[in-house]
Amino acid sequence: MDYVKFSTPINIPAEILAYKSQTQKLSVDKTGKIGIAQFSLEEDIKSKKTVVKEQYAKVPLCIQRALYLEESIPSMAYIYIISPSGGILQGDRYRIDISLSNHAYAHVTTQGATRIYKMEQDFGTQMVNISVDDGCYFEYIPDQIIPFHNSRFYQIVKLKVHESATMIYSEMLVPGRVASGESFEYDICYIKTIAKDYYEKMRFIDVMKLEPKKENVESFGILNNFEIIANVYILCKEKYVSNLKEKINLTMKNKNRIYGGTSSFPNNNGIVVRILGNTTKDVKKIIFDILSIVRKTILDASFSGIRKA
Repeated sequence: MDYVKFSTPINIPAEILAYKSQTQKLSVDKTGKIGIAQFSLEEDIKSKKTVVKEQYAKVPLCIQRALYLEESIPSMAYIYIISPSGGILQGDRYRIDISLSNHAYAHVTTQGATRIYKMEQDFGTQMVNISVDDGCYFEYIPDQIIPFHNSRFYQIVKLKVHESATMIYSEMLVPGRVASGESFEYDICYIKTIAKDYYEKMRFIDVMKLEPKKENVESFGILNNFEIIANVYILCKEKYVSNLKEKINLTMKNKNRIYGGTSSFPNNNGIVVRILGNTTKDVKKIIFDILSIVRKTILDASFSGIRKA
């Protein structure tokens, strides 16, 4: 297999390609530059728990074994994606493929933040492909993306979610290593998210592109003096949308340090939640609150929080 081609997105935006080195070839094909994590989940007939049926990993991405942490949903598998490298370096190409079938219930997160290290040439990319079949319930809640000084990052997320399934996907971008005096010193962070149904009908396309060295990202209409931006995408049956929007808007209205709101997708088969804040703790808290609302509304179950060392 050509791992470089397999893990490199097609149609990379021109704003990202502008940083590709024309004079020096990076060893993208060398060990440690290509990270792959692929696994499929489904309900086991005997145990009635969601289990990993197939998996493949190529360092620097690894997959932890399934854990069962929720008393309210004992069948739900918790999976942690781990990167021993500590972050994405120049020329790194990561790919994550996840599929759920046969009424699988799962929660996937990362071991910690995705750190995008300083780059003197080229850029780093990550592909995330997720397929959620009929009757499945899936939560993909990675930790925040931290772009370091002079970093360049492109992420393409493709979601394929059955009309009768539920998926919650979140992303959070912070300004950098604030404790080290870095804030909005990265070159570009470009995140594109595309969702379709099982008939390949478009559900939504969303793009977040920030170039803080070329624009004042804290100006009105972008971050508006906030430092952290997060998006939560909820793909679900139409009958849940109105109730979820009402509960989520009410929850965010009562948060003093958070600004945000909800919008329905064009066919009313889901919601996007935009969140602005100034601390990771505050933004994570509202994401977990939203997750709790969705679980209670759709599964009549509670969310006890993510357990990490």
